[in-house]
Amino acid sequence: MTSDIAASGAGADRTHRSLEAASPRYGEKAIKGFFFACAALSVATTTAIVFALLTPTVGFFQEVSIKEFLTGTLWAPSFASPSFGVLPIVVGTLMVVVVSLAVAIPIGLLSAIYLAEYAPVRVRKVVKPALEILYGIPTVAIGLFAFWLLRPLAEDVLPFLSWRGPYSIGVAGVAVGLMIVPLVASISDDAMRSVPSGLREGAYALGASKLKVSLRVVFPAAISGVVASIVLAASRAVGETMVVLIAAGAGNPNLSFDPTKGVQTMTAFIGGTATGDVATGTIEYDTIFAVGALLFVMTLGMNLVAIRLVRRFREVYE
Repeated sequence: MTSDIAASGAGADRTHRSLEAASPRYGEKAIKGFFFACAALSVATTTAIVFALLTPTVGFFQEVSIKEFLTGTLWAPSFASPSFGVLPIVVGTLMVVVVSLAVAIPIGLLSAIYLAEYAPVRVRKVVKPALEILYGIPTVAIGLFAFWLLRPLAEDVLPFLSWRGPYSIGVAGVAVGLMIVPLVASISDDAMRSVPSGLREGAYALGASKLKVSLRVVFPAAISGVVASIVLAASRAVGETMVVLIAAGAGNPNLSFDPTKGVQTMTAFIGGTATGDVATGTIEYDTIFAVGALLFVMTLGMNLVAIRLVRRFREVYE
């Protein structure tokens, strides 16, 4: 008996060795190298961006104090007596983000819950691609849509507000919010659909309704993916240029929290100044890089917070 077992084990070992590749798998090694090159390229690109921003930013802060830059309330770098208080355009940027998230989060999450839990297969095949097509619309077209349609519509729907001029930070925020709805909806839908069906079945076995299962079981279990979608959408809103340039204005760096007024955002300033007649090497030219570096730091901070939140909630629900 022992010899039979040993013989069968030896035969299985020979069969296993015969199934192994006789020569190195150069194709797999090439694919692995290609993947590594792609990952290294992304790291190298990020590093290059940092270095491209670093040198002009250091030169800028040799002439302008960091305190004046971060706490000043007057942004006028091209005036005869320049002022470099970046707070007005930071507030304008954050206003866009807040308004856009107020639009995108409820619409996106409700769309995700419907697609993941309620939508029939045929409806899902139509609705989800339609949502993703919305994200592919050029931002210039969305900016014109906000300027020519959303702004007059806002004046008709909310006539009691003091609308002044053709620009509005609130209208720009709504347009950006509609643009990032597909990000929130698509990623949250994927996260909810990845929740194990056993959680749903257990909740149904206890007598829970469809709504309770969706909101109290599936949504909390997918919260890490939901948080990731919201932060990604916020990062997209922070970096949006053309919509805010067209709908919010490019020449109104005023410190204002009024959503009916036009203000200048960080990206609008960069986009408007970088294409103007600013002499290279001047302090005004270096402001582009200083604002870009601040925008980079803000986006990086948002992503670090998101990673921490995702890890925290993932530890709870895994």
